[in-house]
Amino acid sequence: MAIRNIVKVGDEILTKKCRPVTDFNQRLFTLLDDMHDTLAAAEGAGLAGPQVGILRRLALVMVEDESYLEIINPEIVASEGEQEGSEGCLSVPGKYGMVKRPMKVTVRYQDREQNWHEREAEGFTARAFCHEIDHLDGHLYTEIVDGPLLDTEEAE
Repeated sequence: MAIRNIVKVGDEILTKKCRPVTDFNQRLFTLLDDMHDTLAAAEGAGLAGPQVGILRRLALVMVEDESYLEIINPEIVASEGEQEGSEGCLSVPGKYGMVKRPMKVTVRYQDREQNWHEREAEGFTARAFCHEIDHLDGHLYTEIVDGPLLDTEEAE
């Protein structure tokens, strides 16, 4: 396993829509394992394929127990309510902003064994699912931030 470089804002790859994962093989498993290592080292709440230079629909999302869930070919199949909260991103270091997201989402996704699952999430976890799935569609939170981007040092 290895720590991969995290792609930063300004790199064109972050604006591209990702292709579905079709090959569930050792290469995919190694990528997911590397993403776990990369995310742990960066101390982030999520990491999507394009953030490590891979245009495939896969991501890791921190869930309620602070473990990371692997989501492959995810889609939001239901959402309700609204929340507004602070968001940052490993690809936009040193910045954060206020973003509106659904309060609750239901996500359909595959695991590394190709099994399909549905998972409901609320609050922070719902926000994390939306944030990472946006990455897979070529969007950054900075496109929907309400107000200016702030420096993380201002929050401390």
